[in-house]
Amino acid sequence: MLETTLLLLVLLLVCVLWYSRGRHSYWANNGIPSTPAIPVIGHIHQLFLNKHPWEVFDRDYKLYSRMGLYGRYEMFSPALVVTDPDILKQILVKDFDSFTDRRQFGSQPGSIMGAMLSNMNGEEWKTLRSIMSPTFSSGKMKRMFGLVCTIADSLVASCLNDAQNNLLLDMKDKCGRFTMDTIASCAFGIEPKSNTDEKPVFAQKADNFFALSPYKLARVILMFMFPKLLFNALGLKADTAEIDFFRDVVEKTISSRQQNNRQRGDFLDLMLNARETTTNDDDENLSTKSANHVLTNHTVLAQSIMFLIAGYDTTASTLAFASHLLAKNVKEQQQLREEIQELVKEEGELTYHGVMEAKLLDACINETLRMYSPNATGERKCTRPYKVPGTEVTLMPGDLVQFPIWSFHHDPKYWTDPETFKPQRFLPNNKANITPFTFMPFGMGPRNCIGKLVWVVRMQEYRSVVLVWWW
Repeated sequence: MLETTLLLLVLLLVCVLWYSRGRHSYWANNGIPSTPAIPVIGHIHQLFLNKHPWEVFDRDYKLYSRMGLYGRYEMFSPALVVTDPDILKQILVKDFDSFTDRRQFGSQPGSIMGAMLSNMNGEEWKTLRSIMSPTFSSGKMKRMFGLVCTIADSLVASCLNDAQNNLLLDMKDKCGRFTMDTIASCAFGIEPKSNTDEKPVFAQKADNFFALSPYKLARVILMFMFPKLLFNALGLKADTAEIDFFRDVVEKTISSRQQNNRQRGDFLDLMLNARETTTNDDDENLSTKSANHVLTNHTVLAQSIMFLIAGYDTTASTLAFASHLLAKNVKEQQQLREEIQELVKEEGELTYHGVMEAKLLDACINETLRMYSPNATGERKCTRPYKVPGTEVTLMPGDLVQFPIWSFHHDPKYWTDPETFKPQRFLPNNKANITPFTFMPFGMGPRNCIGKLVWVVRMQEYRSVVLVWWW
């Protein structure tokens, strides 16, 4: 019996290795370079062996960037990495209809994670995107300006108070509190006031949600690789206890506003108002019944949590990096402060229009995003057979296309002295020198970050208030 079992195990191992060898020959057979893959796991081990996510791609980018493409394997699945901006433009924009989807993360049916716009694909994504897009217009963002300014003022007061007794300030912590309050106010309709010494429950729950343990890391990777195994076979849930807490907060806020007919001009209000007046990308009116069907309380909650996931650590980190870069580059800091003070002098106060017209401020934010991009890579999923330009490779539905954002941002071919802080790269008279599709902190094409404008407004308000009142 034992011998038979061992024989079967050996045969199974041989079959798996044989299958693995065949799958891991895919790119070589199609004339696409690829570093040697480990049997069965491919290149997935690199996620565990590198401290920073961008290192996984940057090493191979430097090897194969001249070729425009190279291949990777996630277990048995091939992924094409694009290192040529022209090919990337073709895929993300011109041939977008062949790459409308993304890999779904934690998309368990009926879960909050599955109802997020970023996790939707096909017509479901298109419909919700068309409903949500108007809520992120410049006019709508202007309504939130006062909310964010109040939070930024609170941050400055906290920094000034702490600076009386400390030579050094932990700006990542300060920026994290500012970001948390902004998201809580704009997306959840509450005011946790994280800049106080005592951390509120909302912030504690958010910290627990983002805390990364080895178990959580493994769970995240498995959600990407084997969602059906996790949810169907093992019976695990995509939603966590923290998500249940956020659900309760949003449901109570929605109920209170509907009962009292009260609005404060935040993201939650904009989503609820979108149920009444909604147009799609073709300017064809969607019926109120259709909008109500799409924008249920469950869906609204999902977008609020997406707002938190996509905007918390990324915004806090970028703000902290911007503070660090300006502290080190005194000349740029002084020029920026003078620009903001001049705008305040002209407008009488800090205004939405003034902040959005601040050219050097915009350039400093963009240069920070270039040097410390919130996203190391981007990804799209092929939705129909597609012949990659300039090759004999035909991608099939389900195949992944990835693009190394961090590597593009730090390639000396596109950026002179890429490790040096040079905001002037992004001033209006220099923008024409930027190679298209080599700067994409929010992605590119129709599936770029829908909240880009919200993100930029938060960044620019924060920097403006801090520069005017502190430095």
